[in-house]
Amino acid sequence: MTVSANVTATATATATAPASATAALRADLAADPVIAVVRAPRIPDAAALCAALAEGGIHRVELTFTTPEVTVHLAAAAAAGHRVGVGTVLTADQAERAVAAGAAFLVTPGCRPAVAAAAQAAGVPAVLGALTPTEVAEAVDLGAAAVKVFPARAFGPGYFRDLHGPYPDVPLVASGGVNAGNAADFLAHGALAVCAGSDVVPADAVAAGDWARITRLAAAFTAACRRPAA
Repeated sequence: MTVSANVTATATATATAPASATAALRADLAADPVIAVVRAPRIPDAAALCAALAEGGIHRVELTFTTPEVTVHLAAAAAAGHRVGVGTVLTADQAERAVAAGAAFLVTPGCRPAVAAAAQAAGVPAVLGALTPTEVAEAVDLGAAAVKVFPARAFGPGYFRDLHGPYPDVPLVASGGVNAGNAADFLAHGALAVCAGSDVVPADAVAAGDWARITRLAAAFTAACRRPAA
């Protein structure tokens, strides 16, 4: 193979990997539209936490950089075969450390160009945070696999229908203020997926290793997602 052909092949592989990962994430969320977001100062057993959530019907888990030694927990959960990513990623360094520890996806609270670039380079999908229509467009331009609308409670489920006016093909994820009482409404108004936070993974239950409680809360949340919207 010539040098120019090698360069072309490498460029094609680099461009294809993120696209493939993006398509896989979108398809996964369309079929299984809940991400559990874990914000806890202590996680005694990340693999057991993910297993408890999976038993309750939530199979995709977002740990966050607000948890000390999050990459250690990530590595343990990923090694056990769980679909786990990392959120509150603010820098390229954090992105690279998360990927090295086995992150299946990255999530940011806002548009972070350096994180988006690091995710693209690693072939890992990034869900970039946004709130306004301008920020949604910026996230799309940065190559977001999906756009996390945060805080979703600020404008409610109807805002997702409004955003889909100018952005009909942009996959939106509702995060912040989503609970069992309104999750189905966000999905019905155009969210591809919703994030389940402290209502499903309370910090005290995580710290205590109360996996049975977390399984019950996860099951209640996923059941609520299937109910008819209000």
